[in-house]
Amino acid sequence: MYREDLKAHLLAVGRARLTGEPAEQYIAYSAAGPGAGGSGAVFFAMGNQRVKLALSRESSIEIVHAGDGAADLVFEGQHISGHLLRPGFHCPDQAFITVTASCIFSCRYCTVPRIGGKRKTIKEIRHMVESVRDRIHAISITSGVLTSVEEEETYVLEVVKHLTPFNLPIGVSIYPTAGTPDRLKEAGVSEVKFNLEAATPELFLRMCPGLDYGLIWQVLDRSVRVFGKNRVFSNVIVGLGETDKELETCIKTLTSLGVIPVLRPLNPVAGVEGMERPTAERLKKILAIHTRALADSGLDPLLAMTMCTNCAGCDLVPGKDA
Repeated sequence: MYREDLKAHLLAVGRARLTGEPAEQYIAYSAAGPGAGGSGAVFFAMGNQRVKLALSRESSIEIVHAGDGAADLVFEGQHISGHLLRPGFHCPDQAFITVTASCIFSCRYCTVPRIGGKRKTIKEIRHMVESVRDRIHAISITSGVLTSVEEEETYVLEVVKHLTPFNLPIGVSIYPTAGTPDRLKEAGVSEVKFNLEAATPELFLRMCPGLDYGLIWQVLDRSVRVFGKNRVFSNVIVGLGETDKELETCIKTLTSLGVIPVLRPLNPVAGVEGMERPTAERLKKILAIHTRALADSGLDPLLAMTMCTNCAGCDLVPGKDA
């Protein structure tokens, strides 16, 4: 099995048992998105690839930790040597921080509204970055919505103001207003990610009641004008019920605007529990479509400095995984 095939199969499962020596320092915890409130995850590196797998005692995948990060991944009779990556916050090499771990919206695929976490203070966030400064190359910020989209943006802008003295590239992913890209750019943000989540407006309406699909497209278009190509990203979940053709259309529309899609395999939790993760075969097919679309638009995911595309643990990323 080739390495890109292996990663596709691992992402199709999405979970692993962690055995062997204690490995707490290698476990990452999420405060946002589908993985929020879970039992944690680990990043397993094999060669120049990495994959993030949620921890589960029932998984068919086993990661055996030998100590000091050295580990073997056991899957379908294969033993792959590699190592566990120590996270900064949420992922390796970055302080990827959730500002507000609660949300007034109820997207079906997201566990955050059920958890109702707190908002971090600016002092807490600065301390978090300081505590991992010697092993990160970027700061990434995401957030739920505590009271309103406008109030959340104002608070995140204040957070960014206090993080720019670290002299690290800063990526931000929040639910936007029409003027969000310009204000984030003025504040010193390097890259932005505004998430479509669903490949079609019909799916978005079902998955994200109360949110505006058209506004996100408008903001993504404006973001490329403000930040430039290769600096704007958008999550699209694979497996919400879209066809391959619908997903291909979404990918090509994004890349034609200068946006790099982040194609995230569905994690069946919260309101989508019971749905199936996409198969390895589908993920590989979509990767080929993704790769061609990026090339046709002159986009390069390897230039990403922050957030998910730079990490590449949860997704198949053209240039890194193919």
